[in-house]
Amino acid sequence: MDKIQQLKKHLADVVHLQHAAALLGWDQQCYMPHGGGAARAEQLAVLSRLAHEKFTADKTGKLLQAAAAEVKDRPYDSDEAALVRVAQHDYDLATRIPTALVEEIARVTSQAHEVWAKARQDKRFADFAPMLERIFDLMRQQAQALGYKDRMYDALLDQYEPNMKTADVERVFTELRGELVPFVAAVFERLDKVDTRPVHLDYELAKQEKFGMMVIKKLGYDLNRGRQDRAVHPFTTNFSTNDVRITTRYMKNYMPTALFGSIHEAGHAMYEQGSSQALEGTILAGGTSLGVHESQSRLWENVVGRSRGFWKHFYPSLQKMYPKQLGSIDMETFYRAINFVSRSLIRVEADEVTYNLHVMLRFEMENALLEGKLAVKDAPDAWNSKMQAYLGITPPNDAEGILQDVHWSSGLVGYFPTYSLGTFLSLQYWEKALKDVPSIPADIEKGNFSTLLGWLNQNIHQHGRKYWPAELTQRVTGESLQIQPFMRYLKAKYSEIYGL
Repeated sequence: MDKIQQLKKHLADVVHLQHAAALLGWDQQCYMPHGGGAARAEQLAVLSRLAHEKFTADKTGKLLQAAAAEVKDRPYDSDEAALVRVAQHDYDLATRIPTALVEEIARVTSQAHEVWAKARQDKRFADFAPMLERIFDLMRQQAQALGYKDRMYDALLDQYEPNMKTADVERVFTELRGELVPFVAAVFERLDKVDTRPVHLDYELAKQEKFGMMVIKKLGYDLNRGRQDRAVHPFTTNFSTNDVRITTRYMKNYMPTALFGSIHEAGHAMYEQGSSQALEGTILAGGTSLGVHESQSRLWENVVGRSRGFWKHFYPSLQKMYPKQLGSIDMETFYRAINFVSRSLIRVEADEVTYNLHVMLRFEMENALLEGKLAVKDAPDAWNSKMQAYLGITPPNDAEGILQDVHWSSGLVGYFPTYSLGTFLSLQYWEKALKDVPSIPADIEKGNFSTLLGWLNQNIHQHGRKYWPAELTQRVTGESLQIQPFMRYLKAKYSEIYGL
């Protein structure tokens, strides 16, 4: 395997450069002083250029060709065959994008993050609009460089969900609408059936942080190989399978923001930490797609974190931590409160019933902006109109509307559909896990999360990027992506909560 070893060594340099850039990005969002923004943009631009040049060099192509010949008789499931397969796929895409474009995207998005954060703070989209114009122009250039047959969005979506097409997402959303919209309407007629006061009490932030850290540690997030910090918008990043970091944000009068944000990001982090150590330092380490990644975060956040069994275990500890607030509130009342449905303005705080409506809105907005059917200057009005149509509510300001997400400032166009794809996959994987290990719900109620995490590690995490997302789902569940497990779960859970 001499040629494979040469390829690994060469690609390791690319991986290390990318991780160095990720570390600078983490610092920018967590600790960098505002005055460092301009310098950080240049630093990230240089690292992105160097990584791209190293990866797209002729040497990479020659090493891939030699390694492919060396592994041609190796099993499809072998690490060596997978490395060549995935590296060739990434190389074919990367060589289509000019290095100057990669560098400019890194520079502009780094600058844009600072502009977005200030515009969000000041609730003024107009301050961010010129940057957004520039970003979508760069995204069009990137899509043209990557190439596409039907829709420009296809080229960008493929970066996050390999082999998925815009038409596939539209087909899934159309199927979902048929069942989800009537169910949302039925729940909206009974919103007064759940007392939401328990989640809106005065929760001291230091105690929130202590409780959240205790929870994610017990779930299985390895704090010897990770840490949690604060950020404007929660995210997970990693610089190794042994250094996976998460962030969250706190609100004094709304505990779910921090707690479920931490659980969500811990779900991402446990996926990264679960990659086989044999894949460490290679391009195979980490999640196979953003959809599969979201399946992990959404599974832990919602299917586990908002379940009765979870709170039967953790609620006594929370009551003890906040006796004044929760001493007279029983577990069942609290369980219903943290599962309340509302006409939420904020996607990351949206309930399970309405969450995918937020994703559909962004998916439609991105396509319209990318294809020039919607001008950036008109985007806030379009956003507000869609919010009214989908959720019956209009944002009172830009911070609670079009400026709420960090993704566009980071150049992550094509990313949003993966939140819904992951939500659907989370229930497919959950149903299969229960079939394989029926004790999982009882184990959760006892505070034993290792049964579920072990199943996920064995069936999903350890493989890293060895299998394409659709291929992995077929291997795990025996079927392609489906929305029915999600709808079965949603209807059963919320019909009981809201007495439908």
